[in-house]
Formats: sequence, structure tokens, C-alpha cells
Amino acid sequence: MLESAVAVTSGCRHNTYDAVVVGSGPNGLSAALTLARQGQSVLVVEAEDTIGGGLRTRELTLPGFQHDVCATVMAMTTLSPFMRSIDWAEYGVEWAVPHYPLAHPLDGGRAAVQTTTVAGTVNRLGEDGIGWERMLGPLDAHTPALMEDLLGPFRFPPKHPFLMAQFGVRAAFSARSMARMLFRSEQAQALYLGHAAHSILPLTKPFTSAVGLLLAASAHCTGWPVARGGSQRIADAIARSFTDRGGEIVTGWRVEHIDELPNAKAYLFDTSPHALAKIAASRLPGSFCDRLTAYRFGPGAFKLDLALSDPIPWTAQECRLAGTVHVCGGADELVASEAAAWSDRPTDKPFVLVVQPTVFDPTRAPDGKHTCWAYCHVPNNATIDMTEPVLAQIERFAPGFRDTILAMHIMSPGAFQRYNPNYVGGDIIGGVQDLGQMFTRPVARWNPYTTPQRDLFICSASTPPGAGIHGMCGYFAAQAALRQILR
Repeated sequence: MLESAVAVTSGCRHNTYDAVVVGSGPNGLSAALTLARQGQSVLVVEAEDTIGGGLRTRELTLPGFQHDVCATVMAMTTLSPFMRSIDWAEYGVEWAVPHYPLAHPLDGGRAAVQTTTVAGTVNRLGEDGIGWERMLGPLDAHTPALMEDLLGPFRFPPKHPFLMAQFGVRAAFSARSMARMLFRSEQAQALYLGHAAHSILPLTKPFTSAVGLLLAASAHCTGWPVARGGSQRIADAIARSFTDRGGEIVTGWRVEHIDELPNAKAYLFDTSPHALAKIAASRLPGSFCDRLTAYRFGPGAFKLDLALSDPIPWTAQECRLAGTVHVCGGADELVASEAAAWSDRPTDKPFVLVVQPTVFDPTRAPDGKHTCWAYCHVPNNATIDMTEPVLAQIERFAPGFRDTILAMHIMSPGAFQRYNPNYVGGDIIGGVQDLGQMFTRPVARWNPYTTPQRDLFICSASTPPGAGIHGMCGYFAAQAALRQILR
């Protein structure tokens, strides 16, 4: 496990606080820091022995091999208004950026590649470069401004209405329709659909194009960096900024009932809606708890963490320089894979997301050795073992890959939920982000972070803007608490 430098205690030092935050994932920590910056006394309570939620780094396979249990690639982190407020260098966080943010191998030794610029990607896509330019060119120079509107609750009017209108026209389509409209080649369609597949929705659904646009734009803007040494360093940096302002963190305390917590003016829950309904049932109306428990979760994740003797021997040389590799055949295979995750029969040729951080951050493994992780989408709470299909997909595009494996750690959807109860059924994005739930996370309310009980708030990824290491769910929940009760 990556050693944490954050000061934690085994019990709270006071009987009363301005606010108590339950959960120390990136949103719980961002909520706590936002409140502490306003002079509030804040306690963070964490069920596990280490802070971080989706930002933990552990030796899952062999000594000296550091694996991020969940998030590695910080696609949205350096674009987030909250995250940009932190002096990362002050707290020892260094960003490592791959040569290419993304590659997508195809049969026959070919690969589609996204570079860090629109122009570079356009040049690699041949005749389909025109479509890529049409799709992302108008947004490219304004991505940080666009994120100010996208990384938050639905607001009207938005801060940047013209940019949002440009984005919205493209975002409303299904990813499959957008790919067919803009691109002819298998390479360009696969490159774009791989981005959209992060939505964990059938790619024929409306608005799946939005996720593809968002991630493709972020890759051009930031290059998809990672925290050198492991994602735990990001959580530790936020936590240290919090404790430097007098904040307090207690680990090893799994909250079962709200009455266990010390007195506070406000309570913020970095938990699933289901968990909030259970913990705070005595203080919330039964009808509201019913709405929380009706919140929908989607497909789960099946993940392999691997210790390797050598880099993955991709046939396409470009893949050897990419931080993230989307592994699947062409567009039809990718669309079929994501549809299967919503059925009771996962495909034997899954869309596999591979991240190989040691290609550009060698601090995560012993000299000359490497780590990677690979995961695919499966039905919620599925028990099927996808190890062989995942390995076979990588071997298909990197012959000899199996020979590099020194050790392997497997996480099924059930294991993800045991690791973090917020990942209900293995859903690592905090709930379905389709049209029916996009604007009603976790329930339909004017302020989605509030509850009928004035002092209770929810700040997890089950609130807007949803999944991603951006901290904005916690930031906006803290703002709600400051306006409503912590004045």
C-alpha cells in the first residue's frame, strides 16, 4: 500500500462540529476542504483504514508494484474548477503525461490514435480528419470554459451559452449515429465510440455522444495525465490541505446510523443514495427514502490488475506510447459489447479499457518492470468470470502478452462493492447516467444536493455532474450547505 502522509485519528477530538462529512472519496474530501476554507470546523469519517475511495493505491499483486484500485487516468481532474484551486506542487503531486493519451488497436496491426492536439489527430485520420475537425475543432480552444458549465448541476442560463449550444447540438445524438454521420473509416469510428463507451450505456442511446465529445475534448486539452507514484497522492494532497486548515479525519469508522455521529449543524454524505436512505432513515420522510432507494445503478466492472515483466507488446507501435488503450475490434464489435453489458449474457469479445501507467511513470514498479490494469463492463452484480475473455482480447492485439504476466489480481462486481459500498453491483460511476437520470441525480429536486431535512446533504458521484475525479459534486454540495445552514 502506498504510504499516506495524512494525519488521521482513531476517534474524534470534539463533541460538536459545524459539519460532518461521511466518506473520504474525492467528493467527500472536496466538500470538506470547501467548508474548511470558509472557516468551518469539519470532521471527515471514513469506513476504511485509509482515505481516498476511488483514489487508493495498493500493492495488489507483488511487493513494489503499485496499482490504483480504481481511477488512474485523470481525464477531468486538471480541468475541474475545484481541483485547479489546489496547489498540487505544494503537496508533492507531480503529473505524468503520456506521449499519446489514447490508442485503439485494430486487426491487422493497425491502430487509431488520438494525439494531444486536434490537428495531430486530424492528420492521422486521413479523409476522416475532416469529420474530427468538424466535431471538436470549434470546442477545442474553449474546453476549460466549457467544463465550467458541464461540471456542475443543470443551470439556466449557463455561463457560456454559445459554447453550450455548440456542444448540445452534437451531444444529443447517439454515439453510434454520430460516428456514422462523421466518419467512414473503421479507425475513426472506433476511436470515437471508445470514448463514448465510458458512458457505460448502449451506444445507440440518445446523448451517449455527449460523453464521447467530453472525453475526446479533454484528451486534447490535458493529455490525460496520471499522478506520479499513484492516485493515492491526489487524495492525500486534498486531505493535507484540509487538515492544514484545522480539519479532522477519522478512519476505520463505518457509520450505520446517523445518531452515531457527533453533533453538527450539517451532515454531508459521500455515499450512494441507498446508503443515505438507510443511515438517515430516522430523519428523512419515508417517501423521500423510497425515492432514494429507487435510484438506478447500471452495469458493473470486471477488472484485472497485472504485474508485468515487460511492457505490453502491442503489434501497433503507437499503442506502446499511449497511456490508455481501448481494446476491441471495429465499431460493430464495440457497440455489441456495450449492449451486452445490459443483458444477462456478456460478450466473449468485450470492450476492454487498458491503462499502462508505467510506460510513462516508472515509479510504480521495480526497475524494468511494469503494471497495467484492464477492465470490461458486465451486467450489474454479475458473477461470471471474464478473466479469459479480457486476456484474450489483449493477446489478440499484443501477441506474447500472456508471457509477460508475473501476477494478477481480480476484482469482480461483487468485489468492487465490498471495496466501496458506493459501487452498487460493481457500478463504478455512481449510477446510470442516461437521459432519465441525467438531470435527476439522485432524485428530482431544485437543488440536487439537498434533502427534505435541512441539515442533511448528499455529495457523492450520484449527484451532478456525476462520475469522474473532479470533486465538483462535493464542492457544490458544500456550497449548498453554506447557503442553507452554515451562514
